[in-house]
Amino acid sequence: MIILGIDPGSITTGYAFLETFGKSAKVLEYGTLSAKATLPVEDRLLTIVTKLEDLLDRYKPEVLSMESVFFAKNARSALVLGQIRGAILVECMKRGLSFYEYSPKEVKQSVTGNGNASKERVARLVLTQLGIKDSNLPLDATDALAIAWTHGNPNPMAQLIKNNLSSPKKSYSAKKKRSPKDEWLELIEKMGGTV
Repeated sequence: MIILGIDPGSITTGYAFLETFGKSAKVLEYGTLSAKATLPVEDRLLTIVTKLEDLLDRYKPEVLSMESVFFAKNARSALVLGQIRGAILVECMKRGLSFYEYSPKEVKQSVTGNGNASKERVARLVLTQLGIKDSNLPLDATDALAIAWTHGNPNPMAQLIKNNLSSPKKSYSAKKKRSPKDEWLELIEKMGGTV
């Protein structure tokens, strides 16, 4: 499966293409798509999406994994970011890609085991996990690698619990108020993960 990871931005958008084989992943390409900040929003949109189209034609991914919006400096920034995300999503959906969205906390948890890790720590660990030696990459590119990695390598604890949810139910004595499974689910949710 080929996964496209996107860290959307209105001036610089990070991208990464990963090919997964079971539990291993091969990096096909990563980097940033940039547009001049002085351009009107519609021209920045066109520039970023046009560059992305060429990459989509080259790698033909099956999955788009994108970081969800968690904050914006102001309403205008949120609107512009939404437009970039929408344009990327439409272009990928036209090509039949499946779409998955991950919060920054989920990505950090998946890569580092800590939902509050710094962007720099996420960058160091994802580069190590993927065997990339270039440590001077822009954070937009390493974020895109981390987003693609998150989709290709779900949090092992969350995956274990999800598998247990689909297995036959065990009966617990009436004295127990909460099952261990429920306690684990609550812990994962507190850590920012999803099941």
